[in-house]
Amino acid sequence: MIPSRRDFMSSLIALSAALVGERAAAQTGPAAPPPAPPAPAPRFGYDDVVNRARDLASVPYDNTPPPLPEALAKLDYDAYRDIRFRPDRAMLGANGGAFRMQMFHPGFLFTRPVTVNVIRDGVPAPVPYSANLFDYGRNKFDRPLPVNLGFAGFRLHYPLNDPKVQDELISFLGASYFRFLGRKQRYGLSARGLAIGVGAKETEEFPVFREFWIEAPGPEADRAVIYALLDGVSVTGAYQFLVYPATQSVVDVTMTLFPRRAIPRIGIAPLTSMFYVGENDRRFFDDFRPELHDSDGLLMHTGAGEWIWRPLRNAREISLSNFMDTNPRGFGLMQRDRIFEHYQDLDLGYEARPSYWVEPRDNWGEGSIELAEIPTGDETNDNIVAYWKPKATPEQGQQLIWRYRVTSVLNDFALHPGGAAINTWQTSARALGSTEPAAPGTRRFIIDFAGGDLGYYLTDPDKVQIVPSISNGRILRTFLTPNPRLDGFRAGIDVAVDKGQSADLRAFLKAGNRALTETWTFPWRAE
Repeated sequence: MIPSRRDFMSSLIALSAALVGERAAAQTGPAAPPPAPPAPAPRFGYDDVVNRARDLASVPYDNTPPPLPEALAKLDYDAYRDIRFRPDRAMLGANGGAFRMQMFHPGFLFTRPVTVNVIRDGVPAPVPYSANLFDYGRNKFDRPLPVNLGFAGFRLHYPLNDPKVQDELISFLGASYFRFLGRKQRYGLSARGLAIGVGAKETEEFPVFREFWIEAPGPEADRAVIYALLDGVSVTGAYQFLVYPATQSVVDVTMTLFPRRAIPRIGIAPLTSMFYVGENDRRFFDDFRPELHDSDGLLMHTGAGEWIWRPLRNAREISLSNFMDTNPRGFGLMQRDRIFEHYQDLDLGYEARPSYWVEPRDNWGEGSIELAEIPTGDETNDNIVAYWKPKATPEQGQQLIWRYRVTSVLNDFALHPGGAAINTWQTSARALGSTEPAAPGTRRFIIDFAGGDLGYYLTDPDKVQIVPSISNGRILRTFLTPNPRLDGFRAGIDVAVDKGQSADLRAFLKAGNRALTETWTFPWRAE
């Protein structure tokens, strides 16, 4: 068939179009691939805080915080406590989770503002200050407070004791102090991010947490994640706190330090408490309450596996006790006495105050657990500090990492299987029934041991022996008596030390070659 003119023209147009297409393809190459999706934005995390701490260590410490308005700076304790965060303005609840955050207002002793950020979807944003967040109670101010005032710290709430009630779980307020609670506990002692030169009035430092970042928890979150930037004259640092609310709440701590200079007296994982009056120290009697203390002893689990108990004192002068160790397994300030009648305080609840137990998560090497006991004339001062002091001095330019866990407990007897020293007394060393005065330089110490396997031996107490020792002086006599009221034993040690001399006493109970109890230790100076 002869193609028509229309068919010929159609074929010619199609051929021309194909030639044009081939030419265009030859000029432009193959079609470009679709654009790649944008890379996800980096999520803020602990490494970012480490980098900030490293950078901050290269410049001198700035100890010139902006001054507070006079009306806030002159607040006393009661007036400051009258400023409360409004619970209906609590943060972190947008996702329906269980955690809430409230802020602390600056004023009174808390004059240095801190920045508090919330991390949402990996992006941090500072929480802006607003007077509308607070109820100022009876406080009246002549002029509005500055809009850039900032905060003194913050606290997290969680339904710890009742599913329907938001209880305070952990708070960060003042320097590097923080404290937290487990179920049915009331605030007492505190933890600190770092201690430097404890007890030295001229050289003790108090590094500060200057900025915090809190990850916004999801609806099913069972922990809170907090980052903090530490700054001080001698050191900067980055901290990560993983907070697990529970019957015994736990805080996992990771910290990275950058010394600005050598730090010969650094304290790792420090705990701070109060001891005013206890059964072993009766110097103060002008109070109807028999005992007043947040903690009554230092418990240690050494790297060699020994458990040691050291009762606390309200020392007559600053006292530092060192317990040398390698790779300690744990230490803590304990409130062992849980009997209300021993305190008789209806408001402060000393018998419900927690113990904090520190467990290293790495090998800490050589060093010592140091206990500082500072004199106090009342119950308002935190005069007890315990911490790990590494043997090696941190030097300028180093990067140092420590990791540990702090647990808030009510029953420290569950920490180890042996018997525990639960009471310590001291008295005159004169013989029972004697009217003769005790010889100079002598003293009697009485210790109640209970728990572990001690109850098993009450029917055959002769199998149990006391093993005493003294670093200076003499042990005059010992006695050991079954104490069925405690399901344990009462031990007595009479010692003699030359006037003006000091000695460290130690004692534990054993059956055969088997230690039945922890080792009790106590210092004494003959007046």
